[in-house]
Amino acid sequence: MTRNRSAWMMAALLLLGSPATSRAASPGEKYDASNVAQIQDMISPGVKWCVDHGMPITIGAYKKIEMPRAYLEATEKFSGQVKLSADGRQMENYVAGLPFPKIDPADPQVAIKIMWNYDNKPLITDDVDLRNFDADTGTIGTGGSELSIERHFLLDHLRGMSYIGRLYVDPKPAYEPNGDGVRSKQALYPILEPFDLKGVGTLSFRYLDADKQDDTWLYLPSLRRVRRLSSAQRSDALFGQDTDVDSYYGYAGNPAWFEWKLVGEKEMLGVMHAQNFPVKWAPGSANFAFDDVWEPRKVWVIEGTPKLAQYAYSKRILWVDKETYAILYSDIFDRAGTLWKVWLNDFSFRKAAFPGAEIQYEDEQGFLPSIVMVDVQASHATKASLPSTRFPNEMGWYFNQGAKSGTSADYFTVASMISAGR
Repeated sequence: MTRNRSAWMMAALLLLGSPATSRAASPGEKYDASNVAQIQDMISPGVKWCVDHGMPITIGAYKKIEMPRAYLEATEKFSGQVKLSADGRQMENYVAGLPFPKIDPADPQVAIKIMWNYDNKPLITDDVDLRNFDADTGTIGTGGSELSIERHFLLDHLRGMSYIGRLYVDPKPAYEPNGDGVRSKQALYPILEPFDLKGVGTLSFRYLDADKQDDTWLYLPSLRRVRRLSSAQRSDALFGQDTDVDSYYGYAGNPAWFEWKLVGEKEMLGVMHAQNFPVKWAPGSANFAFDDVWEPRKVWVIEGTPKLAQYAYSKRILWVDKETYAILYSDIFDRAGTLWKVWLNDFSFRKAAFPGAEIQYEDEQGFLPSIVMVDVQASHATKASLPSTRFPNEMGWYFNQGAKSGTSADYFTVASMISAGR
């Protein structure tokens, strides 16, 4: 079968569903490998692989997620002036909020508009600080045996800061001065465990100029050096685990460096109101995956093909939630066009991490108790608890707190990364 025919059949499956499906899932129903065929048109092929290998799905009722008030006001005020460049790689006149609230599937630029909406989604507008989280990576178990843990990681901080579209923390709506000409900065450092990676960190800049590729630096204390990574290397999994920088949140690359295509619109199952915080992992050989409640969500199905020749993947298929522009999950394909990996998000939209948490937000925030990246070809997985269960009463996620959570411009420097890693 040719690659084009394979792509056509996948598109047909996504849009039309599988003939094995006889009815919609109802709240309270449970699915596993024995009956997953009944819902396989409401999950991605990658998610089905996970269920076939033990991941449970419990159905919950759909719950509407409202845009934060300040974000909605900014959308109403500024979206009418936003335009795309002719090639779709650059937004013009963007200030804050959702750049393209009216999506028309017949628009020739519909796919890239959806991706610019995703890139400016309301989950993180000003800044975020994810702290005290850990991850395990290893081979998925069989016959009831658990994930064979090869490496355990403990990380101090993953911080991100936006320089445009700011709504809560001064300066806003744009961070000035912006001498680097960036859209955003992200830093993950330092790694605390394992011992041989202690102090390792990464730092990334994304620029306002769509023709300027991301800058990403990797600090390796053992070598006492900072290594600069190319944009293509952002798709590489480092240190024996399965995740890559471009896959964070389902997709963290620059929309301008992919060709995007709208595959269709569907109703899919996803975890958007996880009941467990911190995460609850499934038992036995399914413990590579979270165990929580999945609900029906209306999504855009988007296919992305990288423009960089050395990129590790041939394409990504994203299931983008229409209300939040969050990604439910992403199927990722190797250079031969075969399913390679699946990224799973475990969202919990709520106003506080847990009852009695120190920070109570005015609007619901997109807490993410866990993420999972599965290599379906190697039966290998990396799962992260956000935050780690080792830290009782840790909120994990700090949204739009600025300097109060230690998220300031000074943090996003190579010097700061090196200092923290010593």
